[in-house]
Amino acid sequence: MIATCDVQMMMNPGCHFPTYSVTGLFSDGDVILGGIFPFHDDAEFEKITFTIEPAPINCRRTPSQTYQGLQAMMFAVEEINHNNYLLPNTTLGFQIYDSCRVNQRSLQATLWMLTGQEKPVLNFCCQRELPLMGIIGDAGSSSSIVMARILGLYKFPQISYVSTSPLLSNRNQFPSFFRTITNDDLQAQGLAQLLVHFGWTWVGILVEDNDYGQQGYHLIKQELAKAGACIAFSENIILSRADRNALHIIQVIKNSTAKAIVIFSSDAGLVPLIDQMIVRNVSGKVFIASEGWSTSATLAIEKYNEFLSGTIGIGTHSGEIPGFKEYLDAINPVTSPDNVFLPEFWEDVFNCKWPPQKNATTFWDNESKLCTGHERIGSLQVDFNDGTNLRSSYNVYNAVYASAWSLHDLIFCKSHKDLNSKTACADINNFKPWQLLHYVKNVHFQSKSGEEIFFNQNGEVPVRYDIVSWQQGQERGLRQMTVGSYDSNAPHGQTIKVNTSGILWVSRASQVPTSVCSQSCVPGFRKAGIEGEPICCFQCIRCPQGEISNETDSTECIKCPWDQWPNARQDQCILKAKDFLSYEDALGYSLAAICIFLSLMPAAILGLFYHSRSTPIVKANNRSLSYLLLLSLALCFLCSFAFIGYPTSMTCLIRQASFGIIFSLCVSCVLAKTIMVVIAFNATKPGSNLRRWATPTLSYAVVSTCTFLQVLLCVSWLVLSPPFLVYNIQIQPGLIIVECNEGASIAFWCMLGYLGLLATISFVVAFLARKLPDSFNETKFITFSMLAFLSVWISFIPAYLSTKGKYMVAMEIFAILTSSSALVMCIFFPKCYIIMLRPEMNSKEYLMGRKL
Repeated sequence: MIATCDVQMMMNPGCHFPTYSVTGLFSDGDVILGGIFPFHDDAEFEKITFTIEPAPINCRRTPSQTYQGLQAMMFAVEEINHNNYLLPNTTLGFQIYDSCRVNQRSLQATLWMLTGQEKPVLNFCCQRELPLMGIIGDAGSSSSIVMARILGLYKFPQISYVSTSPLLSNRNQFPSFFRTITNDDLQAQGLAQLLVHFGWTWVGILVEDNDYGQQGYHLIKQELAKAGACIAFSENIILSRADRNALHIIQVIKNSTAKAIVIFSSDAGLVPLIDQMIVRNVSGKVFIASEGWSTSATLAIEKYNEFLSGTIGIGTHSGEIPGFKEYLDAINPVTSPDNVFLPEFWEDVFNCKWPPQKNATTFWDNESKLCTGHERIGSLQVDFNDGTNLRSSYNVYNAVYASAWSLHDLIFCKSHKDLNSKTACADINNFKPWQLLHYVKNVHFQSKSGEEIFFNQNGEVPVRYDIVSWQQGQERGLRQMTVGSYDSNAPHGQTIKVNTSGILWVSRASQVPTSVCSQSCVPGFRKAGIEGEPICCFQCIRCPQGEISNETDSTECIKCPWDQWPNARQDQCILKAKDFLSYEDALGYSLAAICIFLSLMPAAILGLFYHSRSTPIVKANNRSLSYLLLLSLALCFLCSFAFIGYPTSMTCLIRQASFGIIFSLCVSCVLAKTIMVVIAFNATKPGSNLRRWATPTLSYAVVSTCTFLQVLLCVSWLVLSPPFLVYNIQIQPGLIIVECNEGASIAFWCMLGYLGLLATISFVVAFLARKLPDSFNETKFITFSMLAFLSVWISFIPAYLSTKGKYMVAMEIFAILTSSSALVMCIFFPKCYIIMLRPEMNSKEYLMGRKL
């Protein structure tokens, strides 16, 4: 175990361990803040033989972006020390070490700060400096986990600026770990929503074979499943291999139809793979970068211009640090001789070499450019001094200030009642790390850029990412442009915002590339899965009849409401056409015109009969019955209008009943006339008893009785089961047939049957009386009229049953008009002929059988 020691223990003369030269940056102060940064970006490991002491890890390559983060810590400490309000009478110092992106180096640097020795001995603290208040770092999740397990033992605050592993949110395992960057859980959500935003549902995934990559893979796999996207392939970038398994990965990419490829990796792990992709001519792919390399300066170089142009990713939120650019421009190794990292960085950025020092064994190339120390950073346009695109450096800056504000709260003893301590407040000159940890958990301040900084219960700041687009600039290298943002705290539907117009895709295209397994199903179709394939691979099937889909890639079709029907494309429901016998239809207005014309015939005949009411032919055939019959026939024609036009509840209620009653009156009149003719001729026979029945009263009784029975039947029908209006959608798809349901259909057929019975009786009686003297004898004409009447209605029944909609109504109107016309023509036309054209036959002598 590691044991901390107070100032007295630090001065214990018993601590006499061998000392070694420790490479790092140091600044004196009343309180020390540690920092661990990957100043170098790559490492060489000597082969371990177990016969000699292992050589130190040899670090190579100095990326400017990580050095900028180191300078951000130094700048923040300098600002804090000039702020008399933040830490009054207290100077903040620092110790900064290089981790070289190697876990061993991160752990080694942590132990150096805890114990004060290059070769630390656990349980001893020989540090002769003042108290260590906490550590800023490290950059990688794996190294931060290693550090956090040690620092968490004694509750030393640790604030990381880049580590994103969700494992570090476990407060039981890492009680003293904090970070000014969001964990990969929300990064995976952001990446998944970014993919869905651009319609990329068929994606490949490349991940490093470490904690960062593997955890990122599982997280984005879950998020993609929630969003409805699918993984075309997933491959590991094997970091232990020099080629990063590039040949296999390239072959998988070329064989896949996926155009969008998500890469969970650091920039250092990606370089060999991208180099091979360029050699093997992998083109036409859109790379979606994780936070680990989305803002990398290592990859944003001219060499990768064509290949990585069009890359889009999710990056750490960029903030502003006032005065930081000027600070960076003023850096110089001559004025900062104690900065041991600066000379190497100077050589890298200015592409020069420092003169060899005395007794140095470094190889010197006479052709190399000589570093003078008078070069100016401000004269260069490099990522290092770009103060407008600060990401990890901004997180470092906030981490240092979070530590300082926590120390401020400790000095002024804020919230001391919550401390589990015998003393109410801690002593700034002798405080324990767990005492400061309390204030770190509760710190809350506003950064100079106006953002609220605080840690939630998992030790994380509020979530926000930038959407970054890689584009070729006018100068060499790639520009990483912020084109949107992801904020998980935003209202639903507004978490991701992207300015698509500001993005240039692969080959400088402005149109968003597509990456789908199957092309989208347009409205009017639905998606149907393919057996054995992921849900993103499907076929498009036309919606069934009567259903629509009004969205792209709809999984189900929607049934239209009962009164609506799909349009031709089946992407929206439109009102069904209503079918009924309308006056606007040719059939409708033709029938209406015929009805009017035919109704004028009995009216004209009635006028003729009334004018000729004193003539024998009118008087001989029961003048009153003739008037009533002609009036009922006119009503028969006119009752057809109840069947034409838009049906209503009232017309449905009365039209069949009125038709039945009027026709019953008409046929009853015919029957009465027939009976009266038979009685009249038979009453003239000697000894006949029929003379007393040959009165108008009998005819009125026949008409009244027969009509009353039909009225009784119709009233019972209307009371017990009346007809009603219905909208029939079953007969013809896409059409609403507006019709009348007859209610009790048996009542309808009984009504027709009763009419048929009256007509049959009239026909039989007239047929039997056909041999009576033919002067003014109507029985022959009545026989023909009833024969025509019965023929029409017998033919009507199968025709009525075989038609639907307006044609069924038209069929009934046709039967009404035809049967009524038969009665008019057969019974009254012969009489009209005599009255108008053969007046000599309209005489009493002719009636008595004496010819003229």
